[in-house]
Amino acid sequence: MFRHCLLAGVLGLFAASTALAQDVRVTLDAGGTDDTLTDLLRANSLTYQLRADAGAEAQDLVAAARADYQRILTGLYARGYYGGTISIRVDGREAATIDPLGFPDRVSTIEISVAPGSRFTFGQTAIAPLPEGAIVADAFAPGQPAQADVVRAATADGVEAWRAEGHALAAPAGQSITALHPETRLDVAVTLDPGPRLQFGPKIVTGNESVRTERILAIAGINSGLYDPAVIARAESNLRRQDIFQSATIVEGDAAVTVDQLPLEVQVVERLPRRLGFGAEYSSIQGATLSAFWMHRNLLGGAERLRIEAEASGLGGETGGEDFRLSFSFLRPATFNQANDLYADLVFEDLEEPDYSLRQTTTEIGIIRRLDDDFIGEFGLGYRFGTETDALGQRDFALFTLPLEATLDRRDDPFDARAGFYANLAIMPFLGVEGSDDGVRIFGDGRIYRSIGAEQGLTFALRGQVGSVIGPGAGSVPADFLFFSGGGGTVRGQPYQSLGIDAGGGLIVGGNSFLGVQAEARFDVTDRIGLVGFYDAGHVGAAELPTQDGDWHGGAGLGLRYDTGIGPIRLDLATPATGDDAWESLSVYIGIGQAF
Repeated sequence: MFRHCLLAGVLGLFAASTALAQDVRVTLDAGGTDDTLTDLLRANSLTYQLRADAGAEAQDLVAAARADYQRILTGLYARGYYGGTISIRVDGREAATIDPLGFPDRVSTIEISVAPGSRFTFGQTAIAPLPEGAIVADAFAPGQPAQADVVRAATADGVEAWRAEGHALAAPAGQSITALHPETRLDVAVTLDPGPRLQFGPKIVTGNESVRTERILAIAGINSGLYDPAVIARAESNLRRQDIFQSATIVEGDAAVTVDQLPLEVQVVERLPRRLGFGAEYSSIQGATLSAFWMHRNLLGGAERLRIEAEASGLGGETGGEDFRLSFSFLRPATFNQANDLYADLVFEDLEEPDYSLRQTTTEIGIIRRLDDDFIGEFGLGYRFGTETDALGQRDFALFTLPLEATLDRRDDPFDARAGFYANLAIMPFLGVEGSDDGVRIFGDGRIYRSIGAEQGLTFALRGQVGSVIGPGAGSVPADFLFFSGGGGTVRGQPYQSLGIDAGGGLIVGGNSFLGVQAEARFDVTDRIGLVGFYDAGHVGAAELPTQDGDWHGGAGLGLRYDTGIGPIRLDLATPATGDDAWESLSVYIGIGQAF
């Protein structure tokens, strides 16, 4: 019985202490200063963060209150207040006077009072030495608010300026800070130590198990020469871009191995070499699209990638027939130099489109050159041959191609962009060998994104597409070189590839030009769910110049998005906005990722 009573008493005391911890009241008074300072001090305060923690005990609250003096003082310094006073009272007792080993059994109230005082401005400021041409931020100048963060940023900028000049070991050497309280002025002098100018020294690779060391160094692309932090950043980006590496970091030595050489360690973590993936999309008109791929990330031990992909589309669709595609894609990074990737593709296609059928084989080899992290150029040599049947009859064709392409991608997120832009231009001269004349195919795709609102919850997205086949007419070029409009990639709500050029007798062929516009307004309802309103329009013309000698059509609709963390699941409901059946039918599109 005694043990039962003791247990009940202990449980009662625990419940009481928990209840008291839950009921603790924390206030922070910053003396009527601006809300941004108050918000900063609350964010810095451990006590304020613990106020809603049901599991916080008295000792936790007292410890947090004692730590808050320094944390709140740091917040004041960050905003330029150097003469402030801080009082933190725990049930009426100053937290600093409470014995850390004799804390109270319970806490009811914690009152944080801050008198920031006057805001200081910079008086005399100096940072030296600096390399020639280095610029000190305007915020670190006499008369500007004397925020501690500005001093830290100016010091870091000075160090980086020296590092950019090859002084890898540059570091702060000292600082003199004087607060003149009567004048509310802060005098700051920072001294930097540039250290020696260094060359890239010996490089070792750690963590690799299946990728050869020499290939890792070739992909990184750090050659001997003057130390440059931009080269380090680019090398890490080159390595992280390879599918075989889960992570890649380059660690600089903290001392030169010789008088003028800095050692580097390339640390990598490899992924499993093989990967298998699946995909699916659905349109009520075009039917289902199923795809699967198998990929080897390190085929020959040098981070070479082989991807084999199969796709079946038009399954159960109302237009055309079923399309099949099998592709083999090989990519070798760092070919000739670290900026070039060698690619080789082989594609087999059997297409039953609404207005033509096509069986073709395409081979292509070329170079992908990374001009910058977001700017890529491609050029290659290709050969394709096959048989097609359309409104103009059946014919065999064969031709050489010279594909040229440039892509500039400055979207914040390729799968769910809210800001930035994307631009792609593909120019492909071709030389007919059989069943095709010579000519040039041009296609451009541009997209722009802008978000507004306090939470950036409303995004406007605009896409424009333009294409032209210059030289041959519709009967002297492969049918898939020509342009159609309608369906998920062009005009939602209109039947797939329903707009082309009337060849007579109710037959349609592709046009020599195309112009498409897609506009969306995307609104976040919750963190996961979003709504989209959209309008699409497309024009297909018989002439080489877009909008000439052809027709327009349009579609509009609403969409629902659910964010999965790796990209939104997309559901679009669309209807024709032009034509005899405008607003009379409904098409459904389901996929992963935004429409564009």
